[in-house]
Amino acid sequence: MEITSNCVVALTWTLKDTLGEELDRLEEPVEFLVGGKDLLAKIEEALQGHEPGDRVDLHLEPEDAFGDYDEERVFLEPRTLFPPELEEGMTFEGLPVGATSQDAPRDLLYTVTEIYPEHVVLDGNHPLAGIALRLHLKVESVREATEDEVGQGTLGTGFFRIGD
Repeated sequence: MEITSNCVVALTWTLKDTLGEELDRLEEPVEFLVGGKDLLAKIEEALQGHEPGDRVDLHLEPEDAFGDYDEERVFLEPRTLFPPELEEGMTFEGLPVGATSQDAPRDLLYTVTEIYPEHVVLDGNHPLAGIALRLHLKVESVREATEDEVGQGTLGTGFFRIGD
């Protein structure tokens, strides 16, 4: 079966930056809904017409992947708002209760990038924002999507989707 809109594709991949450093590897296939919210538009476009066993190599500029890095999505919050066991790299959905950054979007996924005695730096950018990517995909299987899957618009595996 060829990949078309409203089908489910199982993929494995290797994701690298333009210097060739490996950022992610998926060796066990994961299913994504083509035509839904699971994949970036450029990836869906490149997969069209491919079949199981095919390999697809893509180069994605930041605007086609996770966007440019936005310094206005970086905020400082008081250290006292966070648990004692806080570590760099931890993520939080939205800002903590009592946050002082009035203009910060409440619905972003924030990553702790630095911890100081008095404050914590939270970054609301996607970890791959501002990075051009090289993606080596392998199509492991293709099947028709069920009505429920199409209705939901996702299989819940939106690795390559920017939050709405």
